[in-house]
Amino acid sequence: MIKISKSRAGTQRVTFSLPIGAPPGRVSVVGSFNDWTPGRHHLTPRSNGRRSASVDVVPGTVLQFRYLGEDGHWFDDPDLADRADGNCVCTTS
Repeated sequence: MIKISKSRAGTQRVTFSLPIGAPPGRVSVVGSFNDWTPGRHHLTPRSNGRRSASVDVVPGTVLQFRYLGEDGHWFDDPDLADRADGNCVCTTS
């Protein structure tokens, strides 16, 4: 699940969220916003039964990303249908 909200600095905060344990193990979100570097944005468990990571970007940014689980398992956001070049796509407003 992707949530986009305004941050205090006038940027857009994009929060990437998955249920805890689906898939099991450690997961990071990897994409155009972090130069496709695994491990820079690990999803952290939250008290609501989900795990998440957030990034701040300027409004109008087009993000391409995928999730990377343990053992090199790449997967897409199950709630996001937009794709480009095999990646999930999210555009901030």
